[in-house]
Amino acid sequence: MNKVYKHKKFAIDEYLGWVDQDGKVYERTEKLDHYVGHVDERDGKVYEARSGPDQYIGRVDPDNGKVYLTKFGPDQYLGRVRKDGKLYHHKRLARDDYLGKVKEMTSLTHGGAAFLLLVMPAVAEAELEETKPEESKTDPQPPNIRR
Repeated sequence: MNKVYKHKKFAIDEYLGWVDQDGKVYERTEKLDHYVGHVDERDGKVYEARSGPDQYIGRVDPDNGKVYLTKFGPDQYLGRVRKDGKLYHHKRLARDDYLGKVKEMTSLTHGGAAFLLLVMPAVAEAELEETKPEESKTDPQPPNIRR
């Protein structure tokens, strides 16, 4: 059933959602799973459906698992999906980062859809959380006034 997990260092991987046999991607939520997009299995094009009509956001090569993000000009190479379901984010002049996995992966296109629609948004959100300054939990002390 293409279950998608985000890698967490020194912890149990986080379950993000799943991709059905038809290529529809569902994000896990507290109450119900939420449809976030789909992949066309024939050509590997990935469409996002988070807000409004489906929007083409990227593609996955059905033959080698390379994942590309659509942008103005040439598409940006993001990473790859291996046949064993492991997902890797491309790093220039460095070793690719392991992001997570797709258990019981049906095809490379299903893995690419999971990469673009579930794993990359979760990674971006985690990076944003890490860069936020910590809020002080104590009340600010008034300045020391000398008389």
